[in-house]
Amino acid sequence: MAGAGTKGANPAAMLVIATLSAVVLIWLTPLIWMAIASFRPQNFGGLDMASLWPDFSPTWANFAEALDSAEFPLLYLNTVIVCAGTLGVQLVTVTLAGYAFARLRFPGKDLMFYAFLLQLMLVPPILIVPNLVTITRLGLYDSLLGAMVPYFASAFGVFLMRQTFKTIPRDFEEAAIVDGATWWQLVWRVLVPLARPGMIAFAIVSVVSHWNEFLWPLMVISSPDNHTLTIGLASFTMGAESASQWGVMAAGTFLVVAPLLAAFALFQRQFVNSFLFSGVK
Repeated sequence: MAGAGTKGANPAAMLVIATLSAVVLIWLTPLIWMAIASFRPQNFGGLDMASLWPDFSPTWANFAEALDSAEFPLLYLNTVIVCAGTLGVQLVTVTLAGYAFARLRFPGKDLMFYAFLLQLMLVPPILIVPNLVTITRLGLYDSLLGAMVPYFASAFGVFLMRQTFKTIPRDFEEAAIVDGATWWQLVWRVLVPLARPGMIAFAIVSVVSHWNEFLWPLMVISSPDNHTLTIGLASFTMGAESASQWGVMAAGTFLVVAPLLAAFALFQRQFVNSFLFSGVK
């Protein structure tokens, strides 16, 4: 008991906890303001709207006005299609490429892998013009498929799956080969189930990234029927900003991030375990 009390009073540990708490509070401040402003009545003034203290009776009026001002069901549907379609193809490409770099032997494998990783050092906006030209020549401009195609291959995903496959002992493969398994049976029935935490970790990164993607969908999509949530939110906030409807804008932003927050709250333990298993911290 004495040892536990001494450890709890460690000044260095208390300083670390205080510092981390301050960082967390600063990081959460925009989210807290968004949640409070979403439920604050519109008759509050500009300075009162900036307050983080919930000194009001909560109202759903801002959410009702936001839902009436934008086609959120269509925006949700388009965003889900883009995220799910991109992730479905990515899981196939990064799994096969990760398996090849982790298990197969071929000339120039290491050089090819490091050259592949150079993609991680490129700033995405640099590739917008050549990607836009390619998408236009393929006839995919102003389509949801055009918003997905450039992301079908992921250098980060290949790296993550390669590292995940390397952590799996070869004994499982050798036992499957002795039983007469083909290479695709080896990948599908042996390695993929064992690499599931790594695939979940990549899926989280992919979905969050494409859910929040703004610049590329804005460049490749022009029709309102194909807009995603981020583009729709930008159009919505520009219309609401002229009237200084901060509560409505906060409610619209809350509607965009709510699915991700709900998913994280429901599957927090699985998310953390997947990242710890894959070594991404």
